[in-house]
Amino acid sequence: MLLTLILVAGLWAGLQNALAGGGSFVTLPVLILSGMSPLAANITSTVALFPGQVTSGLAGRSLVTGAGKLTFRTLFGVSILGGAVGGLLLLNTPSTVFARLVPWLVLFATVVFAWGSFFRKSGQAGVHIGATGAAVAQFCIAIYGGYFGGGIGFLMMAALTMAGLSTRNAGATKNALGGVMNASAVLLFVTSPQVHWLEAVVLGAGALIGGLMGSWALHRVNEKVLRMAIVAIGACLTVGLFLKPL
Repeated sequence: MLLTLILVAGLWAGLQNALAGGGSFVTLPVLILSGMSPLAANITSTVALFPGQVTSGLAGRSLVTGAGKLTFRTLFGVSILGGAVGGLLLLNTPSTVFARLVPWLVLFATVVFAWGSFFRKSGQAGVHIGATGAAVAQFCIAIYGGYFGGGIGFLMMAALTMAGLSTRNAGATKNALGGVMNASAVLLFVTSPQVHWLEAVVLGAGALIGGLMGSWALHRVNEKVLRMAIVAIGACLTVGLFLKPL
């Protein structure tokens, strides 16, 4: 029964990660419920969700792009480096400080994305954070992603849309970069005794299927509906995290 719940959590997380982000907020509580410590759940979740992130990124590669003068190759390198830094931090420091920041980060990203999607005036369409700002933001997000990972989809969606990408392109690019930044962390985690491999395999299988479903939907969902769904998920996650922090 518990493994079935973990499989369903993987499906949900894979779908949610592909469309908007925040899948680890589904998997972490379920893994902790199975008896893992928060640290073991965090590491196991990162390892398990990685194949689904790679699959989602590959499935949506036709929509992946850089941000203006900032090429995707640069974003790729920044994400790899930041993910490695975050993974090392996780293995050597407690995660309590970052965990306390999660509700605020998700709230900030959701508000920024909502403003850019629904409240920014048309004359402001060219106002964005620029190539340097996007690179710095991606590096910081990658460090956080390698360390904890919850909410990185929302943070990347906010940063990439502020860098000038459309919602659909930002979603596909976010999926590709999510797998990239976690690749470094996963390489560090696979030898950790904190990984519970049975649960990781079951969770990962569900996430693979969910990620493919999400990539299919990303190509076909109406862009305004997609924006509304992302903001709604972000709002629900924010309220839930403030009421019951991880």
